[in-house]
Amino acid sequence: MRAPWRVAVVGGGIAGLAAAVRLRDRAPAGTEITVYEQSGRLGGKLRTGELAGSPVEFGAESFLMRDPAGGESAAVALVRRLGLGERIVHPTVGQAALVVDGGLRPIPGGTLVGVPGDLERVTTVARPAADADPDAGRPLLGADDDVSVGALVRARFGAEVVDRLVDPMLGGVYAGRADDLSLVTTMPALARAARVEHTLVGAVRAAQAAAPRAPGAPVFGTLAGGLSTLVEAAAAASGATVRRGAAVRELTPAGPGWRLTVGSTRDAELVDVDAVVLAVPARPAARLLAGWAPRVAEGVGGLDYASVALVTLALPEPELPELSGFLVPSTEGLLIKASTFFTTKWGHLRRTDGLALVRASVGRYGEERQVQRTDEDLAATVHRELSAVLGVPLPAPVAGHVQRWGGSLPQYTPGHGDRVAAARAALRAGHPTLALAGAGYDGVGIPVCVRSGETAAEEIITALGGSGT
Repeated sequence: MRAPWRVAVVGGGIAGLAAAVRLRDRAPAGTEITVYEQSGRLGGKLRTGELAGSPVEFGAESFLMRDPAGGESAAVALVRRLGLGERIVHPTVGQAALVVDGGLRPIPGGTLVGVPGDLERVTTVARPAADADPDAGRPLLGADDDVSVGALVRARFGAEVVDRLVDPMLGGVYAGRADDLSLVTTMPALARAARVEHTLVGAVRAAQAAAPRAPGAPVFGTLAGGLSTLVEAAAAASGATVRRGAAVRELTPAGPGWRLTVGSTRDAELVDVDAVVLAVPARPAARLLAGWAPRVAEGVGGLDYASVALVTLALPEPELPELSGFLVPSTEGLLIKASTFFTTKWGHLRRTDGLALVRASVGRYGEERQVQRTDEDLAATVHRELSAVLGVPLPAPVAGHVQRWGGSLPQYTPGHGDRVAAARAALRAGHPTLALAGAGYDGVGIPVCVRSGETAAEEIITALGGSGT
């Protein structure tokens, strides 16, 4: 009789927890799953807290409802699997703005992460180059090529479209810069279209058409009660043994399986397992791989990360526009790079006492010193800049919170996808019972991380001998 599988999931973020749930659903009955989380808290960048008596997200705020093919996203599917579908809520205000020349202007429609599908519609915020987007009679991108988003858009539309529109949109997601971020990794649908289309406008329209969405269908969702409920439900549904405060310091092949060294050097625990899902950021993953798979470690370890701080203020009866928030181009010279009016955007968070919750994101790649400022300095600067952008002096906050996420947002440079694919291929060839999962490899956002974790779990199940269901 075959002994039960023993699977270690290293990393208790949403990718690791999604992997654990998929293992529980698809692996043979009796499979022993253990989640090792170095910190004392599960969920990674999913963290719901409280401010002035209201729940508020101190990390990721929402998830996409649809996947790139137009179907239900992996995040929504997991939410439903966990019995939380009735808690899904959607923004009640969807219009956001850009800060241009110190004031707010509505974000133009018809763009794909800021890249225009109609140049006339973006002239309210940016002027395309006079000779924009000529048809040279060949596809924009070669079959195996990758470029930075900024390089492609600058070449086709000019600098102002990048600086005032594309860069702040990408910066709001990645805290990075369009000139550094990979088109293939950050905008895969546009990259696919660019391998066929001769103009960038044509590529944007083709990418939009390839993922049709019903008119009026919500783009984003979150959970009433907070995204931490997703974390708690996933941990419970996985049936895994959860080890908080358990740092995996070493990971080495041991016969057909793996040996984990857990805990401090003075009180190390050795754990033998059959398979491992490695769901930690790329740098710690590379350290665990370096001793026995140096080429794989090199392939994943070069990824850099941006640090950000999220400053949330509770303001008594402020004069806020009916917007979900705004984005700030780096050319505006503000500390804030994006702001969300929580109690305007999300109807379920609105209060009867007039108190508003406003969050600002601070920090772009290469600006770590700004994030290291004191809580008091960050909060005061955010309050001052919000007042300046809105054109009215905001009341003093009655409460505030600063959440720092050091080294949290991956910066995918061109060629990232090929490097990760090569690393995974090497693992499958030599060590098929170890799989990588998470934002360091597949992209940011809750649906991407969920899908990454589930895919890693499926790889482990296949390597160990197939599903038990």
